[in-house]
This record gives sequence, C-alpha cells and structure tokens, in this order.
Amino acid sequence: MPTSASGSPLQIEHLVKRYGAQTVVDDLSLSVAPGECFALLGPNGAGKTTTLRCALGLSLPDAGRITLCGEPVPARARQARMRVGVVPQFDNLDPDFTCTENLTVFGRYFGLDAAAVRERTPALLAFAGLEHKAGAHIQDLSGGMKRRLTLARALVNRPELLLLDEPTTGLDPQARHLIWRRLKQLVAEGTSVLLTTHFMDEAERLAHRLAIMDGGRLLAMGSPREVIAAHIEPHVVEVYGDWPEGMSGWMRDFGARLSARCELSGDTAFCYVDEAGALLDHLSRQPALRYLHRPANLEDVFLKLTGRDLRD
Repeated sequence: MPTSASGSPLQIEHLVKRYGAQTVVDDLSLSVAPGECFALLGPNGAGKTTTLRCALGLSLPDAGRITLCGEPVPARARQARMRVGVVPQFDNLDPDFTCTENLTVFGRYFGLDAAAVRERTPALLAFAGLEHKAGAHIQDLSGGMKRRLTLARALVNRPELLLLDEPTTGLDPQARHLIWRRLKQLVAEGTSVLLTTHFMDEAERLAHRLAIMDGGRLLAMGSPREVIAAHIEPHVVEVYGDWPEGMSGWMRDFGARLSARCELSGDTAFCYVDEAGALLDHLSRQPALRYLHRPANLEDVFLKLTGRDLRD
C-alpha cells in the first residue's frame, strides 16, 4: 500500500483554484499528520469546501500539488478515495433503504463483498448508537440519527483519513456531544481526521491543529492554544448597558484608552487587554454598565482575522 514520504495522509502544497476571474483557493499549503485531528476554519466562501473537493480529486486545481494517502491527486484520485471516508455537509443517505442496507450498498462501492459488510455492520451501528434502528428506513430517523449513520457509513472501508464537512451543523447539543466522543475515539485509534466547522468550541475541543482561512488564503495555523496566544490579547471584557451617549460614546471616552483594542458589535463593546485591572477598576465604579471578564478564545481570533461582517 503506497504511502507518502512523510507518512502524512494528506499533503497540500501551494494549491490554487480559480472559477473564472475569482481565485477561491490562493496558494494554500497544509498537511494532516497520522492520527491527528486537523480543523479547517473560515467564514462562508472562504474556500474550505473547494479545498476538500480538490483534495478528493472532485475539482481540478489550477496549480499546486496534492498527495492523498500516498497517491498523487488528481492523477490517482480514484485509488486514493478508496482509503478515505467522507461525511458531506448535507446527508445523502438513500431514503429507499434501511440503515443496514445503506451500509451494505455503500460498502459495495469500495469493492467489499456483502459478507464483509454484514460482518462490520453491527459494530458500525453500535458506534453510531443505532443498534435499535438497524431495520429502520431513513425517513424514520431524526436529524441526529441520520448524521450519526452518515458518519458510520464513512467508516465502512476502514479509512486512513476521514474528511468531515461541518459534521454537527443543525444538531442538538446531545447529538453534537455524541459525535464529538465518537470522533475522539476514532483519533485515539489512529484514524486521521480533517474537518471543517463553524463551531469554534468544536475546533478547540477536537483539533490538535487548525488553520483559519479567508478569501482562499491561509491566515493562521497551529494548535488552538498557539493560535490564540499568537493572534489575540489574553483577556476579553465584554461591556454593555445604559451609557448616556451609547456604548460608542463609552468606547470613545474610556474603552479605547483602557484597552489594547476595543470593538463595538451591536450594543456590546469587546475590549481586548493584556492586563484587565485598570479596565475592571473603572467598570466597578460604573453602575449603569454591566460586564463579563473572560479569557480570550478561538472565536475572538476568528473574528479578529476574518471580521464581524455577516457572510452569506
């Protein structure tokens, strides 16, 4: 079985992808280590899904080099995909089949005979917490059940690399936490994972390393703790309340002076500081204002690097 020189299940070097005059991936380089969970973050339109499509050989890059499970892509993308599991952004389970039949049919796409898939099915359903739904049709499953079945289906070929495109979007907290536990289990067993997500807490919980991209370009990369330390002040004070001239007036008169950086979002001022003492002392003497003091997190970095404007 071929492997890359570094053992990395995915290496992307100087990837460029254009659609007409628009460059949607611009000189992107990253790699996923064996047994690592790597998160790819960015706002809508940042180029995340296009990057995954290029990595799988489903979109042809305009420049760069991709190696997937030791195979050059797109030249040998089909061979590489036989060793990859994919959880797409939207579930594409076959509604005419039961849970068991969905696993069986999908396994045949990888050249597995029915007996081999049948042998693996109980463990896959148990992994997804769906043992009691083996004979249920897809329309009888909740959204969380469908997502868990899609994850189980992606494991039918025992992949070296699992690609997940926003795996927990639209799920309730219980379903999200179950999928998080299952992904941690897979990584602990040696499966490499590359996921895109809009949930910063998800990336902080799951990812050994992450990359933030926007406009197709890489903005930051490292462990969650490294990225936070490198790109944001350590303390955040969120300030809101009834100031005579509004929060913009408080920011002008006090926030800008007492903070390294201060931003207004809606009716809340976000103050970023290296030491919060002076700002907290001021706020303790302002009965009209309320505040929350907390450590900086990955969402603060994300908003600093990509902006607070809404993306559609």
